[in-house]
Amino acid sequence: MKLARRNESYFPSVFDRFFNNDLMDWDYNNFSSTNTSLPAINVKETDDDFVIEVAAPGMDKNDFNVNFKNNVLTISSEKKSENEEKKDKYTRREFSYQSFQRSFTVAENAVVGEKISAKYNNGILHIILPKRDEVKPQPERQIKIA
Repeated sequence: MKLARRNESYFPSVFDRFFNNDLMDWDYNNFSSTNTSLPAINVKETDDDFVIEVAAPGMDKNDFNVNFKNNVLTISSEKKSENEEKKDKYTRREFSYQSFQRSFTVAENAVVGEKISAKYNNGILHIILPKRDEVKPQPERQIKIA
């Protein structure tokens, strides 16, 4: 008789809950148009909102575009730099171009789109998506039996 070992958990992890969550989902518009990688992103869910943190050190808040349209939150950036140095008989010219786009689909009526806010601090872009009252956890209620 052979025993099979199962790796199932009866309690879903926070990681599984986010990726299987009906309120937010990754979209297929995640790309970097250069040979760079996409910035790391953390997504936290609290009772009152979703918080997205984008790790982007060395950038400025003006390098980002954050849009919310038709229940899709899109974070994009485009940064160009050009340096030229002339010395003696040589010229050195360096170019740098970075861009990316990340999109998240948010369930209809899950967040208050007019109150989405963003701030850039210490190399991290923080985006706060406040939840609508209907999707916030409700306190337990004792039901009286008649």
